[in-house]
Amino acid sequence: MALYDALRELPLEVESYALERLEQVVSSEFTRVTTVIRLRGGGEVGVGEDVTYTAEDHPPPDELPLAGSHTIDSYSNLLERLVLFTEEPGMAASRDYRRWAFESAALDLALRQAGRPLASAVAREPAPVRFVASMGLGDPPSTETVRGWLEHYPVLRFKLDPRSSWTEELVDELAELDCIDVLDLKGQYEGTVVDQPPDSRLYRLLAERFPDAMLEDPAVTDETRPILEPHADRITWDAIIHSVEDIEALPWSPRSINIKPSRFGRLERLFDAYDHCEEKGITPYGGGQFELGPGRGQIQYLASLFHPDSSNDVAPSAYNLPPPRPGLPTSPLDPAPEPTGFRWST
Repeated sequence: MALYDALRELPLEVESYALERLEQVVSSEFTRVTTVIRLRGGGEVGVGEDVTYTAEDHPPPDELPLAGSHTIDSYSNLLERLVLFTEEPGMAASRDYRRWAFESAALDLALRQAGRPLASAVAREPAPVRFVASMGLGDPPSTETVRGWLEHYPVLRFKLDPRSSWTEELVDELAELDCIDVLDLKGQYEGTVVDQPPDSRLYRLLAERFPDAMLEDPAVTDETRPILEPHADRITWDAIIHSVEDIEALPWSPRSINIKPSRFGRLERLFDAYDHCEEKGITPYGGGQFELGPGRGQIQYLASLFHPDSSNDVAPSAYNLPPPRPGLPTSPLDPAPEPTGFRWST
């Protein structure tokens, strides 16, 4: 049975909802803003987190006609007909991010009303979650932050964001540390602060010096394709993956893929992707969106059910904030599902 079929007919009673703004100052140039959505019904509350990056696009509308008796599937179809932004969002991806917040809150509420945890509903056993720490290396780039984390957590693994400013000397230092699982080339982003244009020199250098690392989101051009093709078995994708159709349209059949639940928007599209990966022998790994609230625990929960042993970019939120410090949870995370709902104790 398809995974979503185990969820689509779950009854869902919605009486009202409330919004809570969360903020985290990251730097003088950036304050992370998210919105927690709390769906209420039948004496229970279901939560989801809107990870839309543009602060001006928060909050979601507070008078959507969500009240009523639904199933998970009919509620999703209702959301399809509603306008979830009061103005055109700053980023097209925000539509999926907000949709995910309302759908994940509904799943949490329906499961809590049914007195069941997600693991039981999809017949999966939660397992310890292996995670990596994700970061850039600053400007000018250095290995200082990576070394700082390794001082506290010697076996910590990393997902790093290479830039054209990386030198051969820097790459040699990182290769010697032998701690990198994923190199996020950011070649599939356009019009964002993290854009990294295609760079043949950088791609060749990384592919040669990190023969075991996954190469995520390269820009495939006439110049980069010959460099990438010999390494097709370790090229993986993230920013352009929103559905099974996106996976099937990739230039090379992936052995692994980054599944970020919020990119899929609809629960049905997400669970169809899990089914597809299992059928095709693709190993997923999870990714986050700098969640500040319950959304982080929810992606850790999904990782524990569907890809616990992968290089999951779902580290506890404190790993996103400098400086490196001791006393944080270490990889792998012990399973922490709550007795009912789509909740993970963090």
